[in-house]
Parts: sequence; C-alpha cells; structure tokens
Amino acid sequence: MHFHVLIPFKPVNPKTRLSCILDQEEREAFARAMLDDVIAAVTKSAYSATILCTHPFEHEQAPVAVRTEPLNEAIDWALSQFRCAVLIIMADIPLVQAVDLQRIVSTGKDMAIVPGRGGGTNAIFVKNPRCFRADFYGASFLDHMRIAEECGFSVEVIDSFRMSTDMDEKDDLVEILIHGKGRSREYLERLGFVLSIDRGRVSVKRNTHEEAF
Repeated sequence: MHFHVLIPFKPVNPKTRLSCILDQEEREAFARAMLDDVIAAVTKSAYSATILCTHPFEHEQAPVAVRTEPLNEAIDWALSQFRCAVLIIMADIPLVQAVDLQRIVSTGKDMAIVPGRGGGTNAIFVKNPRCFRADFYGASFLDHMRIAEECGFSVEVIDSFRMSTDMDEKDDLVEILIHGKGRSREYLERLGFVLSIDRGRVSVKRNTHEEAF
C-alpha cells in the first residue's frame, strides 16, 4: 500500500512546559533533535515524509510545508492534498523505531491509532484521509475515535510504549535517558542531564557546568 507520512512540527518556542529546565534556544534544539529521531525511524522504514511547520524551516531529509493555521486546520489542509493513505505522527516521540511504524501501517483496519498518555493521540494511520479530520488537543484520543465512528471506520488501537511516550514534562525526560538511543538522548547528555534516584523515585537533574556544543 502506498501512503505518506505527515509530521507536524513547531520549530519556534516549542515545548513550553519544559521551560523550567530548558530556555527557548535549548527547547528549540531539543525539539529538532526529537524530530530527527522520528525522521530517522521513517527513513529507515523507507517511507517518505512531509514536515508540517508553523514557521519557515528546512530539513535535509524531508520537504517542509509551512502553514499558519492552528494545528487541526493545518493537518486537515494537508490531508486534503493526499490521494493515498496517511500516517500522522507527532514529532515529540523520539523513542519510536522503524518496527513501530511498520506495525501501525500494517493494520488490517481502516484506521490505526496510538494513544498518548493523558488522553492524547501520538499517531494515526488512516487509509481514507479525505473522510477524516484532525481533532488534537484535550482528550484527542476519544475525539479521534468518535470521528472514526462517524466515518464508519474500523479501528485498531495500538498499544506501544515507544510510540505512546511523548516529551512534555520534565519527568518525561527520564524515558529518553533510560531508553533513548538517538540524537535526543545525545543532546540532553550534552546539556548535562543525568538520571537522579531519590528514595526509589527516578527523575532527572542537570549538571549546570555542562554545555551543549
């Protein structure tokens, strides 16, 4: 089956909930590192991807479409451009691997969806994107399941630790330092982030004498 990969990405002032430990320049570099990890998985799977950006941006491994609308409207615009199945995957799931992408696109259902933590959606594969619309933010997993029902789609819910693990909060970085193998982990380590275990609880701390290069 022919399909395309769509990766929404915010290159300017992303991940504001990480402002407690990363300044804006660092958050932008970290977001780029996570995007690189996602694109690496896409490239290894021999798929083609388009990055859907909120601001002008260039990437050596994927074309970029810049849209100024809010996220859902921008995704809906992109879906209307495709004549084939589409995999929408978030740019902040740096643990994803090629095998995970192959799993979701091999579904026998009309749609496959990967829930994120807290009711979000981290990836959607839809075979008929023209009947679908995006509804990210809030309890988007429930919203997307409702939209799939309205479209008459059969749905497979994919249970995947790597694809369900997105990076929004400080404690999320623990998973990169434990399980990450790509540029995201390298970048955090260059900034001086290490695991911290206190009374059995695992978190991260930053050695401030370290600097990224």
